[in-house]
Amino acid sequence: MDKPIIIQKYGGSSVANIDRIKAVARRITETKTKNNHLVVVVSALGDTTDELEAMAFQINDTPPDREMDMLMSTGEQISCALLAIAVKALRHEAISFTGMQVGIKTDSAHTKARIVTIRGERISKALSEGKIVIVAGYQGVTEEDDITTLGRGGSDLTAVALAQALKADVCEIYTDVEGIYTTDPRKVKEARKIKTITFDEMLEMASLGAQVMQARSIEVAKRFNIPIHVRSSFSKEEGTMIVKTNEKLEDIAVRGITSNSSEAKITICAVPDKAGVAAKIFTGISKAGVNVDIIVQNVSQTNHTDISFTVPKTDLTKALAAAKKVAHKIQAGEVQQDKDIARVSIVGSGMRSHHGIAAKMFQALAENKINIEMISTSEISISCIIKQNQVDKAVRALHKKFELDKLN
Repeated sequence: MDKPIIIQKYGGSSVANIDRIKAVARRITETKTKNNHLVVVVSALGDTTDELEAMAFQINDTPPDREMDMLMSTGEQISCALLAIAVKALRHEAISFTGMQVGIKTDSAHTKARIVTIRGERISKALSEGKIVIVAGYQGVTEEDDITTLGRGGSDLTAVALAQALKADVCEIYTDVEGIYTTDPRKVKEARKIKTITFDEMLEMASLGAQVMQARSIEVAKRFNIPIHVRSSFSKEEGTMIVKTNEKLEDIAVRGITSNSSEAKITICAVPDKAGVAAKIFTGISKAGVNVDIIVQNVSQTNHTDISFTVPKTDLTKALAAAKKVAHKIQAGEVQQDKDIARVSIVGSGMRSHHGIAAKMFQALAENKINIEMISTSEISISCIIKQNQVDKAVRALHKKFELDKLN
């Protein structure tokens, strides 16, 4: 291509109504007039995805995954068509495409499909004709042409994958906040915008509950070293750059605080304490298509133990059914569930070279009378499972304890 290729992704809040769609159209035509090739990825309008999902669950507690993909993919198709119409109203050439039309091929894991290949010939042809290309995010098709979706936040993944496939010069993610913050600025007014963050830190924050970027999109960006600029669609301010490394960041132990209230805890009581039992339990859960996160096994005192683990709330029904089935097979006790939990986490690549971080976190929670039910750690993060009604207090306490309001 003779001109720079720019990928821009606009989230649901950026295209929530007609006025915002028109504003995005003006913004992307400004980018196009600066002698750029432009590919725009859009999410569904506002709360459309939530509304479609709610309708499905009113009809069926366990709607079929394939039909959910058929339903959920329609939201992005609406927004990309409306945006193309808005761009053409500004007398610029534009064309909208679905994931299928631009050749985004995925595996057959409905509702959380993985991208296998992107052909992209139609995008390249449209760009060579001087058109702004607008792609419906969050979706693709299998080899059998069944529509799939890429999981919540999947439009981020569409944008990053297109940036790799088209060898784009820039990948910009537009949202309703001005970048990545030390924590959710809607919950903590002292939250500070982070100017630069590493892929590793952003991947941890995204996987632990930060809503700004989808974790899988960061994995792809990291693998192919695609710098990402996260910025607001409502201002011209510089946002946050997500990059491979930044040596200065090693001096900062904790970069951000995240929370996640979309998990549930399952406990299998009185599990026989013998070799191979844990394998049987989690093989059964895996076959149900459920991702397990934190696992805690109590110390055995009576040749029986309790095993607790967390799963996404959306998978709770499937996970419970699988857990009860395997509990019966291994002659364990009752299976309990707890939906009133939340995860609070601290993240920072500087944690590798700083000591006492865990103690400081636990102290902050103790000072605020917040009980810890489960703990999980990685090289650059520590997570605690606590009661859901205490999560906002925990985020504020940790943000203050680690002095993130003073972060430059």
